[in-house]
Amino acid sequence: MFSTRTIELKSKEEIAIMREAGAIVAAILVILSQAAQAGVATLELDKIARAQLAQRNAKPAFLGYHGFPAALCVSINSEVVHGIPSASRKLVNGDIVGLDFGCIYRGFYADSAVTVLVGAVSPLARKLVSVTQQSLSKGIEAMQVGARLGDISYSVQRHVESNGFSVVREFVGHGIGRSLHEDPAVPNFGKAGTGMRLSPGVILAIEPMVNAGGPEVETLSDGWTAVTKDRSLSAHFEHTVALTERGPEILTLGTD
Repeated sequence: MFSTRTIELKSKEEIAIMREAGAIVAAILVILSQAAQAGVATLELDKIARAQLAQRNAKPAFLGYHGFPAALCVSINSEVVHGIPSASRKLVNGDIVGLDFGCIYRGFYADSAVTVLVGAVSPLARKLVSVTQQSLSKGIEAMQVGARLGDISYSVQRHVESNGFSVVREFVGHGIGRSLHEDPAVPNFGKAGTGMRLSPGVILAIEPMVNAGGPEVETLSDGWTAVTKDRSLSAHFEHTVALTERGPEILTLGTD
């Protein structure tokens, strides 16, 4: 489950650049979250993301990555991740919408995701989104100097399952830096006290994907959009986090 390869530790100078990249991603996600309202086409959100990146002299991390056709992943309700923006797909009241977004800035990547509530959502949807966001916080809290990678995974899984939801297995978090996906893989399930020991300079994209029903997912005919197999609701949150001597620092934390 866990990588045994040597992990690239980032210098303070590299972390400083990634902090700038993370601030760009955070600011744009705030704008996108505000724009994600009933009646808005998901392609319009992608257009906003691209325009905002251009204003900040940053490049989209996802556009063209393994052939992905957009700068933003927009995943609605039972869609887990990798939803492709569309001119014909409009948000409606009651939707929950995962916005997964990243940028390249000065040669480094930052990656983050939020799940937005559109209008009045069901109590189940509201709880799912809240628990998923809380599970990300639990994972980040477990990212301490001398801890194990499995401590992060276990903390996420324990919080999710104690609230009656399930963790997606097929998609996991990852290291990040000069590449979007670096070692190690960061599962949202696992055993405490296992895996690599965490050191200052490690940067991880921790990203719980949580389903209201079972953990199984499948990919739609577009080759990208992953959905829950039982079509239950799914939520997704993610932060790029650097481990420093003082503990974890969220590089994609917005100021709003």
